[in-house]
Amino acid sequence: MDAESQENHLKAYGVTYWTLERELKVKWLLNYRGGSFLLPDADIIQRECQIRGVSFEVISDSKAAEILDKISSPAVNQEAVVLEKAPKIAVYTPYGKQPWDDAVTMVLTYAEIPYETIYDEEVLKDELLLYDWLHLHHEDFTGQYGKFYRTYRSAAWYIEEKKAAEALATKLGYDKVSDAKLDVALKIRDYVVGGGFMFAMCSATDSFDIALSAEGVDICEPMFDGDGSDPGYQNKIDYSKTFAFKDYILERSPNVYEFSSIDMTQKRQIPFKTDYFSLMEYSAKWDPIPTMLTQNHTSLVKGFMGQTTSFTRDQIKSNVLVMGENRTNGEAKYIHGIKGKGFFTFYGGHDPEDYTHRVGDPKTELDLHPTSPGYRLILNNVLFPAAKKKKQKT
Repeated sequence: MDAESQENHLKAYGVTYWTLERELKVKWLLNYRGGSFLLPDADIIQRECQIRGVSFEVISDSKAAEILDKISSPAVNQEAVVLEKAPKIAVYTPYGKQPWDDAVTMVLTYAEIPYETIYDEEVLKDELLLYDWLHLHHEDFTGQYGKFYRTYRSAAWYIEEKKAAEALATKLGYDKVSDAKLDVALKIRDYVVGGGFMFAMCSATDSFDIALSAEGVDICEPMFDGDGSDPGYQNKIDYSKTFAFKDYILERSPNVYEFSSIDMTQKRQIPFKTDYFSLMEYSAKWDPIPTMLTQNHTSLVKGFMGQTTSFTRDQIKSNVLVMGENRTNGEAKYIHGIKGKGFFTFYGGHDPEDYTHRVGDPKTELDLHPTSPGYRLILNNVLFPAAKKKKQKT
């Protein structure tokens, strides 16, 4: 999985998942040649690699033993983690086509990793319990329809989405979309606390935490829910209920395309050509979880924008790991934490290979980006639940 040898990093994850589906164990060699995978040698696996265009090397049992022996040495920052079972994957996404694409569903499809889609109805029926891993599609859990009001309130897609959201909330027994979304967020919280793995990108990250912190508080203006917001609602926000963020100031104006001070989009002054974030390095033997999540063939990854591009560094809780950051700009891009018995990862930005992906833009063709480091970070999270866990020391 290093830069020089692998022609299709993304599909390599798919072959690894495919191998796990056949009840064969895989060793993930952390920090060894870009986080390579050691798979059993079988004709069907070699053939699958060839069909999918994935580069591989056949090695002898003695060579594999030699590699594993070197990796086990305390002198090297490497580790071999056993992947045991293909995780069952759910993507939380609205019914029907959205006016934007979702990076996770695109890369799962490209890597040929199967997933199922669920939405509010299934979540409220506790169907999350059927899945090992959950991705939150570009979503607004606050009931403010993505804060698209100023620019898109007359657009056909916005009007249709608002009607559909209101109809679904009514069907589910709620007077307001914001109330329905809060209960969905609480169910997702309980899923993670109970031992689930949750991954979110773009606005699903901060809007999820904001919804949790505003439980019992009306933060929606009349154009969103038909009545006024609570006076002085900022002082009623409870940061103790969030997963990752603290001390943020909510954006009150419905005409501003922003949820809160968590997001760095309007605060950053970074030219496109120099917009990169760096991945942190962890001890593979002592901290295998963040090491797994940061496996890549480069430690410097191209930045990319989104409604929530990145996170204000000093508004992240101290118990949350910042795994990718632009330190000079005081922003975090890629963060991870533990909640109860489960784990969550938040990744800022919308599409790792489309710098300024906008509403209505064509989707990214991943055939043009088979070695994308930004997309690799997503797939690290997909395989993460398959790993035999060790206690994290950091």
